[in-house]
Amino acid sequence: MPSSFLPARFDPKQPIALIAGQGLYPVLVAQAIRRAGLTLKLVAFDEETRPDLIRSFPEADRRTILVGQLGKMLRTLDQFGAGYAYMAGQIAPRRLFKGLHPDLKATRILLSLKRRNAETIFGAIAAEIEKLGLTLLDARAFLDDHLAAPGVMTGGRFPFDHEYLDHGIHIAREIARLDVGQGVVVRKGTVLAVEAFEGTDEMLRRAGAFKTDQMLFVKTVKTSQDYRFDVPVFGQRTLETMRESGITAAALEAGKVIVLDRPAVVAQARAWGIHLLGFE
Repeated sequence: MPSSFLPARFDPKQPIALIAGQGLYPVLVAQAIRRAGLTLKLVAFDEETRPDLIRSFPEADRRTILVGQLGKMLRTLDQFGAGYAYMAGQIAPRRLFKGLHPDLKATRILLSLKRRNAETIFGAIAAEIEKLGLTLLDARAFLDDHLAAPGVMTGGRFPFDHEYLDHGIHIAREIARLDVGQGVVVRKGTVLAVEAFEGTDEMLRRAGAFKTDQMLFVKTVKTSQDYRFDVPVFGQRTLETMRESGITAAALEAGKVIVLDRPAVVAQARAWGIHLLGFE
């Protein structure tokens, strides 16, 4: 089995359709699936999916759609004859308010939702995908080696004692439980910034505006996390934002937060004097 996150009855003969959003995440997924020798198709989003990822697929194995064309996406999955679907990569949050092109299928779903957030919207999309007979894979599948690992990943001693670390973890888990966000920045028992719809990087910049020291960034998951479409990630861009904001330590939930290209991120963090811890 090429990943511990695949279903027990995973059929390697069935094609996987990668539904790819922004950034490096779907690129790493595509590379890992190809290394496993599995058949891969691509559903890309105009102005969101990386062009180099799109070009890496033969024309017959890829489709590019507008954000919101749910009916077209579902028809494409059916035409591909895929047995599995895999959602990887963010769609810009602003698309919910501007630049969305909902077709009739998407409009019906949006109108049916009393709450509109990542969990409700993507949960409804996941249900539509699985109505086609596809299995939506855990979005950690094939990226086992890129998950946050227990302990200090950058080596040495983590610069915060258990009291302050436990406080940060507690606050992060509480805001995740309330479905506000999955990250928080704390300092010696004080909450400086909480992640909401604006995303991780903007939260880090707000915390950095305090121009103080000993700030700790904590990233976690919800107790009821749906790993088919909602996996928190930590990558090079977040690391750069931490550096710009004067935040020199991050605690990431081990086995649940994806560190995009973990070897490169850990090496860069070490070079910049940023400590990365995996907590359980």
